[in-house]
Formats: sequence, C-alpha cells, structure tokens
Amino acid sequence: MRLPDSVTGSFLVVLGAAAAYGGWILPPVPGQPVGPNVFPLVIGSGLALCGLAIVLGIGHSFEEEEELIPLEDGQAAAPPPQGTLYGLRALLPPALLLFYVVAADRLGFLITAAIMVYVTSTALGAKWKLALPLAALSPFAIHLIFGKLLRVPLPAGLLPTPW
Repeated sequence: MRLPDSVTGSFLVVLGAAAAYGGWILPPVPGQPVGPNVFPLVIGSGLALCGLAIVLGIGHSFEEEEELIPLEDGQAAAPPPQGTLYGLRALLPPALLLFYVVAADRLGFLITAAIMVYVTSTALGAKWKLALPLAALSPFAIHLIFGKLLRVPLPAGLLPTPW
C-alpha cells in the first residue's frame, strides 16, 4: 500500500512542528548562546519545511515515474533491472556507520566524512563532477557548524587543524 504524498508530507509537517515547538519551549541555558533548545528547533523546522515541500509537490517531476509497457498478450512488462548491486544499497547505511566508528579517530572527521559523502552520493547516482565537490565542501560546512559554532569536539585524526 502506498500513501499519497499529501498524507506523508502532512505527517512530516506535524512531526516537525511538534519538534520545533518542543525546542521553542525549552528554556535556554544562561550564559550559553546555543543551548539544548536549538537542535530540536532547527531540525523540527527543517523537517516541517521538507514536509511542506512534499505536500506542495516542489521538486517532484512526474516524468520520472516510468510506466510499465504492456506486452502483446496484455501482461505488463517488468521494469528494467537496476543492476547487479542494486539490492546491496540497503547495506550502505550500516556499512558507512561502521566505517565512521572505526575510522573517525584514526583518519579524522574531515577525511572520514568526505569519504562517506562521496560514497553515498555516487551510490545514489550522482556523477563524480557533483560528488567530488560535495564530498570536499560538506565536511567543512559540518565542521564549521558543529565544531566551531556549537563547540562539539570532532576527531582531528591525520589533519590537526589549528583553525
């Protein structure tokens, strides 16, 4: 059974709004610019915006959905195969999580995150011209947000950064 996009998006809007409201009512910690209320507020707001985009159909192209071509005897043809490694993509998230746990202290956050972003983006079908800049820039953005703004200690590994 497949739920319509409007039901799924509406659920995400309600869930995100509840998380954002929970972050909004948490009291900030005195003396800290970023307290425990910021994370649920930001994540909930982002989830609600993504759910709203699903409800409104923003970014969805109906041309991407392929229809099965009927055969001569009236039966529907099978969709084209997705490749021999298509089923193994389900193992990618736990494999990347295990890779991060094992390699983050040795290689450092920046190198480990760059490898993870590159592998994930290419597994999802991105060309290397998009995957490589994404893998190079996103760990730095995450490092600036979490390491510098929120002061979360990230493993340095091979690249001890004085900045």
